[in-house]
Amino acid sequence: MDPVEQLLHPVRLRIVHALSAADTLTIAQLCARMPEVPKITVYRQVAQLTEGGFLEVDGEQRVRGAVERRYRLRQDRPTIDADAAASMSLDDHRRGFAAAMAVLIAEFNAYLNRDGADPAADSVSYRQGTVWLSPDELTAMTADLLAVLRDRLTNTPGPGRAPYLLSAILFPAEQPPPPGTSH
Repeated sequence: MDPVEQLLHPVRLRIVHALSAADTLTIAQLCARMPEVPKITVYRQVAQLTEGGFLEVDGEQRVRGAVERRYRLRQDRPTIDADAAASMSLDDHRRGFAAAMAVLIAEFNAYLNRDGADPAADSVSYRQGTVWLSPDELTAMTADLLAVLRDRLTNTPGPGRAPYLLSAILFPAEQPPPPGTSH
């Protein structure tokens, strides 16, 4: 299964998000992070991600007679790069966006359900606004945003750090006017 197909599933995407915020996790730990997802579904989706090259077993131990495996993201895992995204069909983009929104809603609900959740103290933000941009301005803004994020995206877990889910969504809000016409 190609990376697009692998990641266009909300539970698999949530597993990848969970493991990107932790070094390793067991199935039990993944289930604790996603209590609304049946355990058998978590097992099945972890198996698919492992077979697909996204996850690897980091170690195992015996727990009450069963073998418990710790999983981590593979460093050389497949990705959906710009070329893969450009080759996605419109239906793939619909499915991808729906999966991303389902993950975002599930993760936000999991955050709100935690003991002591405090959106104001945690600087939770969900804002939308319209930005009017020419193609050159869009390119410049995208480069600026990537420059701001680039150094932080390589951060690893450490003292005083907590994982934050950042979701950027950008698409034309309406059909742009033909070149040479004003709006």
